[in-house]
Amino acid sequence: MKQVYSDGELGTVVEQATFYMCACPAQVADTVRKLRHLYAYQKNCMARGSNEINVEVHNRIAQATVEAHDVMESCMQDILRIEGWNPVTLEMPEGLRALRDREAME
Repeated sequence: MKQVYSDGELGTVVEQATFYMCACPAQVADTVRKLRHLYAYQKNCMARGSNEINVEVHNRIAQATVEAHDVMESCMQDILRIEGWNPVTLEMPEGLRALRDREAME
């Protein structure tokens, strides 16, 4: 499964988004992590290979998971770009932090 973001980078997005009260990027990052977990689980099931039917079922789930993962990582790239996150450090842009601070004062 190809990965644009490492698990650590996804954790940074979750941390930043949660800290600055912008949960949408965190939800996408968490979904990507869960898809990776599901994929690993399916690969483990296939490695046990108890019978052809089970292998076929787990293979189909793994294929769908790869497709969903690609879509969600692409979405992550788009939303971070749209919101202006730093693509290297994955720091939330100052404008979103300022918005959070203003809303907290109201």
